[in-house]
Amino acid sequence: MLKKFLNSRFFILYIAPFIIGSLSILSFQPFNFTVINFIIFPLLFYLIIYITKKSKSTYRKKPYKFNLFIFGLSFGFGFYLSGVSWIVNSLTFDESFKIFIPFGLIFIPLFLSLFVAVPVLLIGPKLKFDFSSLMIFSGCLALSDYLRAKLFTGFPWNLWAYSTSWINEIIQILNIIGLYAYNLIIITLFTLPIIYFFKIKAIKKVYCLFLTLISISVLYIYGNFSINKNKYFLDTIDEKIFVKIISPNFELKYGLSPSQIEERLKKLIKYSDPNKDKSTLFIWPEGVFSGYTYKESLIFKKLVKNNFSKKHFIILGTNRVDPLSGQYFNSMLLLDNDFEIVAEYNKRKLVPFGEFLPFENFLNRYGFKKITEGYGAFLKGKEKKLLTTEKFNILPLICYEVIFTDFIQESKDETNLIVNISEDGWFGNSIGPDQHFAKSIFRAVENNTFFARSANKGISAIIDNKGNIIKRLNRFETGSIEMEVPLIRSNKNKNDLIFFVLLITYLFIFLINKRKNA
Repeated sequence: MLKKFLNSRFFILYIAPFIIGSLSILSFQPFNFTVINFIIFPLLFYLIIYITKKSKSTYRKKPYKFNLFIFGLSFGFGFYLSGVSWIVNSLTFDESFKIFIPFGLIFIPLFLSLFVAVPVLLIGPKLKFDFSSLMIFSGCLALSDYLRAKLFTGFPWNLWAYSTSWINEIIQILNIIGLYAYNLIIITLFTLPIIYFFKIKAIKKVYCLFLTLISISVLYIYGNFSINKNKYFLDTIDEKIFVKIISPNFELKYGLSPSQIEERLKKLIKYSDPNKDKSTLFIWPEGVFSGYTYKESLIFKKLVKNNFSKKHFIILGTNRVDPLSGQYFNSMLLLDNDFEIVAEYNKRKLVPFGEFLPFENFLNRYGFKKITEGYGAFLKGKEKKLLTTEKFNILPLICYEVIFTDFIQESKDETNLIVNISEDGWFGNSIGPDQHFAKSIFRAVENNTFFARSANKGISAIIDNKGNIIKRLNRFETGSIEMEVPLIRSNKNKNDLIFFVLLITYLFIFLINKRKNA
């Protein structure tokens, strides 16, 4: 039976890679079955060589490299279909956008699949069962992930590194080498079991597998040491701020009346339960005023002033009008108890279709608009701003900006807290909010600062500078969490130099070995 499947071109090029790619989602949040990648990557490597061999005999009816491209495309389609299909849930909130659900389910994963198909096409004919092939395989996939994160505004969702988000000890190396170098190392480790098929002595295979376990152990020991050392370090931090994160669990609705908005505000105040004598930073999620601009919400100024004191600050997400163009920003505001703006940040990474409409002029003719409330597209923020007072310097991240490590690398050294606000109600009961939250853990470790997250219908949490989740509110949970948060100045890897050094090293090893064999 197995031989029959292996001899079936359709099964090997279409069905098998699709199944393997789909199963890879089990390695990410909320499943965290990371060990499956130690099977998926060697299997992917093996099948690429198998197809290359078959293409010279059994599969010769089709162009030689076409088989490799289709195989990579099928694997990528399974991976992205299972990994980002939650996107289409956001298209169900507006009748006019339901027509795009097939586009979201088919064409987005199919386009992203090119970031697998092209590398497989390029390296497939060169792969053999040897170490240099293992390195070029790992390096090419890691480079593809890097390009996916950078091209066409970037979409670094579910890099393979994120499948280790639950292993805090392992990810501590992030702060030193950066996300993409870590991603390269993780892909290499996942692929290493392929040495079972190498034409080397059994003792060498055992030796290599032993070195793999040693490498993982070293990462774990370093991480464990770093986490334990940090416990003593936190005791020495005198500068702290009392943070209270609110998760209101509001229903996602359009066109709310002023009285409905006021009712929401009263609930936020109730959940905040402000103590007028205690200095507190309250963090409310994105979109609490459901399409109302900051200026329009000023009618509730008195309600805020009557409940909060001069010792209080509030962070929330709302829309701000640009006085020059009359268009809107998606903004994070730091407000005092008078509901006056102390500092503001305008979102720089906008969500396609959610916050702006690609080919807007064309699609507007047919009645299409962005998914979020309001007709026109949001303006893109340009400034890399911190939300600053005399005490804290907050790096603001709105919604899916949290998936971009660039924001950490570019942030100022005086950053001593990261705040992410989000509206995860768009994604319903899907796995999207869990995957979204996993990125927060990485950003905290990368920047070596505490991370505060408030998400409506998502996971709200306080994460320490080593990625430990100190307190959390789960999805659809209403209430608040609070903590005296230590303010730790940013200490991070500021560029991707280490990634490129590793990548070039991998390439040199491949080329030297190829020349040696020649």
